[in-house]
Amino acid sequence: MLEPLRQGLPPIDAASVSSSASCALPARYEAVRGARKFTSTTLAQWDLTDRFDDVALVVSELVTNALRHALPADTPREAPHDPPVRLHLMRWASRLVCAVRDPSPDSPMARESDEDFSAESGRGLFLVESFSDSWGWHPLAGTLHGKVVWALFRLPDTPGTRQTP
Repeated sequence: MLEPLRQGLPPIDAASVSSSASCALPARYEAVRGARKFTSTTLAQWDLTDRFDDVALVVSELVTNALRHALPADTPREAPHDPPVRLHLMRWASRLVCAVRDPSPDSPMARESDEDFSAESGRGLFLVESFSDSWGWHPLAGTLHGKVVWALFRLPDTPGTRQTP
């Protein structure tokens, strides 16, 4: 079990986010393809297409994990009125965060170091850790239930922007 981790996540202050986008995802595995398409479109709008491969891989893993491990078995798999999984992309001047919200309060489970890494599944969080600059999760509070699993990508400085601490 992984302890909730907020370290490395920029403060969630709406005034400091330069751009953000969000989409609801149905409780079907086809949602992974939709999440990748949404990511592609959003990164193109933000002129970040050079980051697509890494970000899309991480988005795919986070959405797959939410669909596979965070939804109760009795979750309707046809378009519900309130989709249980949501993808958020947030951009700051020097950082991009992708976050996937799901209804489960359970911690993401990382593969044990002595497990078989040649297996076809079970490497999701290892890939997230490998392709992002940092990642973590935190439980939701208030009227929202579940958790958010996020991954942060540092962006290169562009003229006219400065690196935030």
